[in-house]
Amino acid sequence: MFQAIQVLGSLLILAGFIAAQRSWLDPQTWAYLWLNLVGSGILAVQAAMTEQWGFLLLEAVWALVSLIGIVQKLRGRRS
Repeated sequence: MFQAIQVLGSLLILAGFIAAQRSWLDPQTWAYLWLNLVGSGILAVQAAMTEQWGFLLLEAVWALVSLIGIVQKLRGRRS
């Protein structure tokens, strides 16, 4: 089950990345930001649980940047 959740988190991040690279999804959209926040959040929690500090740093920062983007959109700073 642990592996399945980890794969889900990875797939969410990859879906957003691939969609942005193919110009199917703008990186400023809600969908892109939420895919990244949820995916990286899942991976950050799992990295913390397994004490993988480098991976935790990567995913926590990724989640934080996505969260900042969501907060900015909520405040009307992004279209």
